[in-house]
Amino acid sequence: MSRPMNDDEVLNEMKKMVAFIKQEAMEKAREIQVKADEEFAIEKSKIVRQEAVSIDSAHEKKIKQAQVANKISESNATNKARLSVLQARDSHLEDLFEGAREKLVGLSKDEKKYSTLLKDLITQGLLRLMEKKVTVTCRDKDEKLVKKAADEAKKQYKEKSGRDVEIEVVKGLNKDSNGGVLLAGHGGRIKVDNTLDERMKLLEELMLPEIRLDLFGANPNRKFSS
Repeated sequence: MSRPMNDDEVLNEMKKMVAFIKQEAMEKAREIQVKADEEFAIEKSKIVRQEAVSIDSAHEKKIKQAQVANKISESNATNKARLSVLQARDSHLEDLFEGAREKLVGLSKDEKKYSTLLKDLITQGLLRLMEKKVTVTCRDKDEKLVKKAADEAKKQYKEKSGRDVEIEVVKGLNKDSNGGVLLAGHGGRIKVDNTLDERMKLLEELMLPEIRLDLFGANPNRKFSS
């Protein structure tokens, strides 16, 4: 039978138990700390990766925005430059046509050439109308020349069409007109505008593509050509 422990022995046992518990607690604390450090490292790495992705995404987005803004800026600059070129070309073409229009003023001053031109304009109009009776309107100051040209045109019309025509010459073209004639048939319902101003307008429309090509070359943006 064991003897009971005295106070010193009890104290020593208590100290051993306390030391054991303390040792167990320290080891447990180290385990917890190690696990906490690992979890912290994992979570930190996860957060760093997420932030890195977020930063990369934001950076890429900013780069794309900058690229889009740059393309828009380049496009605007290109369009502005192209518009300036087109405006300069149109202005140059308008100057050319304006110079041609100014020459119309002097065209009727050469009576011989103008008389021949009037005859041809009337003949052409007659052949387009193919009517028995046609009204020819002219400028007030051209009445005499137009009547003479109309008589000659009637002969040419007869030779080309085999038909006779009655021509009535009347005054009434706009005072600002540069000359020529306006023919009307079918009771005035059908007209052939052979005034010099209208002929110049038609010539401009007809010759514009060719003149533009001669002056500025082919349009590099046009895929097809007529």
